[in-house]
Amino acid sequence: MQDLKGKVAFITGGASGIGLAMAEAFGREGMAVMLADIEAGALEAAVNGLREKQVRAEGVICDVTSRDAVRAAALETIAKFGKVHLVCNNAGVGSGGPLGTVPARDWDWVVDVNLMGVVYGVETFAPLIESHGEGGHFVNTASMAGMVSPPGMEPYCATKFAVVAMSEGWAMQLAAKNIGMSILCPGFVKTRIHESRRNRTEAYGADQRAAPAADAPFSPVLSGIPVEPVANRVVEGVKDGDLYIFTHPEMKAATQARFDRIMAAFDKSAASPALAALPPREMPAVGLPQ
Repeated sequence: MQDLKGKVAFITGGASGIGLAMAEAFGREGMAVMLADIEAGALEAAVNGLREKQVRAEGVICDVTSRDAVRAAALETIAKFGKVHLVCNNAGVGSGGPLGTVPARDWDWVVDVNLMGVVYGVETFAPLIESHGEGGHFVNTASMAGMVSPPGMEPYCATKFAVVAMSEGWAMQLAAKNIGMSILCPGFVKTRIHESRRNRTEAYGADQRAAPAADAPFSPVLSGIPVEPVANRVVEGVKDGDLYIFTHPEMKAATQARFDRIMAAFDKSAASPALAALPPREMPAVGLPQ
């Protein structure tokens, strides 16, 4: 999607943080944007702010933990703009803590927002994009926590690893339909994810944890990079058709260290007496990301 002018973007978590910054960045490219968010007041303010910047913008309340809500938001977007070309599955929440301290319902909440919200977004919009025949693109927000897993962030990392894995598979399925896929993997960015419990709904029961100590693993976001360069990097990645979009090149070494451990484990298996009796084998004929 090199020419974005006149096209339509749908962005979850669009009322603040990276989502709103992406809306502004795509708006500058001449796109119309539909912001989807669970916070009504923030959503109204965000839409008004975009309009003041001459961006054609609308907003829709959307709880991404509900497939029906995502479908309703999609229908609202089609009603407003006629079609959608770019979908940014960006809504996300954070919870973590020492082993055994994360409440069960927090696990449910993080999985439902970070993982299933992306599933619903892709499954809902992929056929809608395919139907108009003009091609399109998905940007699924994962994280550097989808590449490496710091201790104390296991619920968050589990969902972000899942977003990476799902998106890699979807990328190969959608390519034949002229629909691109990008996985956004930022490091610490100045957003409000450390305050994401403000959007933990009653559906997950009484909140057993009190902010801000409950989400201490996410406190470094306060010293993260601004959202604007992240959004600008996303525009670059969409235009270039990048599968992976990174914003923190200084974190390459940590990712490389993980890959080195994985490769060393393969080497150890190649020399394993337990496997020596097996006949030679070749890689099965399954598609893998290039």
